[in-house]
Amino acid sequence: MDATLIVIDSDAELARARVLVDDLMSSEDPADIARLAAQARLIAAYEQEKSPSRRPNTAEVLRYLMDQHGLKRADLVTLLGTSGRVAEILRGRKELSLAMVQRLRARFRVPADLLLPPVTPRRRASKRAAA
Repeated sequence: MDATLIVIDSDAELARARVLVDDLMSSEDPADIARLAAQARLIAAYEQEKSPSRRPNTAEVLRYLMDQHGLKRADLVTLLGTSGRVAEILRGRKELSLAMVQRLRARFRVPADLLLPPVTPRRRASKRAAA
């Protein structure tokens, strides 16, 4: 199949690129397979730029882990403290302490950075001389 890559700079170009990917997927030609991989990367880059993914918050991560492990809120009490504390954390009203993060990390075998709140850089105060 003779196909050139589509550089994507609009949603119309994105639609054309997706049609091209569909066509290339049925080809056995090694050149088409290489074009398919390249076009897929261009689509992914455009979609990432258009709507960048956001990092899930701690409550979302915990709810996901609970679902994957078949746990209920009561099962987290041993890891997080009281049932009230579990509820506050799952509502996003309280952050996890370092001890809680360590217990959750050990229980679920996940990296600690998934459980820590995102770090936002602080702006440095400008040094102005008092007049």
